[in-house]
Amino acid sequence: MAALYPAYPRQTLTALQTLVHKETHRYLRIWVQTLVPPAITMTLYFVIFGSLIGSRVGPMDGFDFMEFIAPGIIMMSVITNSYSNVVSSFFGAKFQRHVEELLVSPTPNYVILAGYVSGGVGRGLFTGLIVTIIASFFADLQIHSIPVTISVVFLTAVLFSIGGFINAVFAKKFDDIAIVPTFVLTPLTYLGGVFYSISLLPDFWQGLSLANPILYMVNAFRYGILGSSDIPIYTAYLLIGVFIALGTAISLWLLRRGFGLRS
Repeated sequence: MAALYPAYPRQTLTALQTLVHKETHRYLRIWVQTLVPPAITMTLYFVIFGSLIGSRVGPMDGFDFMEFIAPGIIMMSVITNSYSNVVSSFFGAKFQRHVEELLVSPTPNYVILAGYVSGGVGRGLFTGLIVTIIASFFADLQIHSIPVTISVVFLTAVLFSIGGFINAVFAKKFDDIAIVPTFVLTPLTYLGGVFYSISLLPDFWQGLSLANPILYMVNAFRYGILGSSDIPIYTAYLLIGVFIALGTAISLWLLRRGFGLRS
């Protein structure tokens, strides 16, 4: 759904700043619900899978098991929180019908998308930082490549924020926003090499694992921290870039058509 009136650069910037402020204030205002639960959950992962089970598993790919799983757990928190923030926020705007006022305003569609995605990216990175601090108490993390670490986590947060936006557009009731995280994201995340190296799997399952896009993101982030990866790092960047471009195009097309947004 295109804006009915032309937008000027200054007004466009003001609209973007307003959306970014609203989305940021939204998850910070209720930080007990948005930031604390992921921190507690990930701490339990470190305690159970790292301290208790890890001592029995032993080293993984030449690293202490706690060090090996830390990047995957951090990335898991970024993925789930980036996605959930946007899907809940935009669906809430649909449900309360105030998104219609935004769509008929001079605000360009790309600004609307960028505003909501910024909230998801902010929450994802904020949660990732909190989990990283927690991880430092359990594992001695030495960052192998700062540019790779920062770029991969940022691009992943952008990608899943866009995914949350698309889910929110198609959702017709509150139950619909839980379908993808429950039946798609969670299985793919657990099978994405968070707790193991795919080199341990038989050839057939290794090949099947390569069809999981989250595997590439987890391994790229692990490379940034540990310098070790099961897949080529440039393949991960290419895959993330393609999905971001595709997701952006779909999101803008849905906004332009007003799919699921018109009365």
